Amino acid sequence: MSTWSGIRNKLESDYLCPALRGRIQYFATSYWESHDQTGRAAIRLDGVEVLRSNYYAYEQNYWNRYQALRREGVGEDDPKAPFRMAHEGTLNDGCFDNIFFYEAFHEFDNQSIEKSLTSENPLVRVFALLDRRLGKRRLLALEESMEQELDWVRAFYVIRMQAEGLMEKE
Repeated sequence: MSTWSGIRNKLESDYLCPALRGRIQYFATSYWESHDQTGRAAIRLDGVEVLRSNYYAYEQNYWNRYQALRREGVGEDDPKAPFRMAHEGTLNDGCFDNIFFYEAFHEFDNQSIEKSLTSENPLVRVFALLDRRLGKRRLLALEESMEQELDWVRAFYVIRMQAEGLMEKE
């Protein structure tokens, strides 16, 4: 599936747990007239964007992190380290662009739910938390590991738990 409509259909129809069908919508777009056809991506719950990011937010966050790492002297031994660390930090902040969203889907779509739940990519872990293959018992068993999870990933765990009736709404 290389088209956005195919990816969205697969995420919302094939993978999404029944408790969230019709409530979760995935969104990604490219702006044809922008540099390199950049764009934005989002995940909506009941029409409200719970997670959203775009190329420009990603680039600004990335550049600021990269500059700070260079000022700290990171990269003297490994010149690629500040680039890698800036990307990881930016992603951990929940900043990414639409291309990264597609790459995360491709990883998720081509591996088991177990691998997706432990992926280094937090967006893949979000897809896994909303996946129908993740049962209630396994969802409950993840509670302790969610304490160490990124805030924006943990938010999707809470959404899923509430949708399944395993946690009261706050």
